[in-house]
Amino acid sequence: MGFEFSWPATQGEWLAWTSAAVTVVLGVFLLFAPGTAFRLLRMPPKPERPEAYAVARANMAGFYLGIGLSALLLAQPLIYMALGFCWLFTAFGRIVSMMSDQANRFSNWLWLVIDVVLAAMALAFSFGLVA
Repeated sequence: MGFEFSWPATQGEWLAWTSAAVTVVLGVFLLFAPGTAFRLLRMPPKPERPEAYAVARANMAGFYLGIGLSALLLAQPLIYMALGFCWLFTAFGRIVSMMSDQANRFSNWLWLVIDVVLAAMALAFSFGLVA
């Protein structure tokens, strides 16, 4: 069985590919610069809790890199669908937090838009809405 990197050919593939590429970039950022990432997300860890960096590197970066690289390398509609659902549930979690944790801030609204756009890019291609 041969392995060949598939370059996007259609507009729909480019949308899904871009969603996966952004996911990988966020994962690399969280893996190699968790302190900066936490500061940009306005949640710097306390100095006495260095295990917060492990959460960024393992739980957050690991999932972003895993699903993002899988989508980029395999370029299959079902993997793009999984990527889209990951971003969609990220948006849902953000909405729940905004409603129940009094986190209704501009930064959360901005990230919500980003989450929804990344989900829509991947799901539009995997559901055949964009060729």
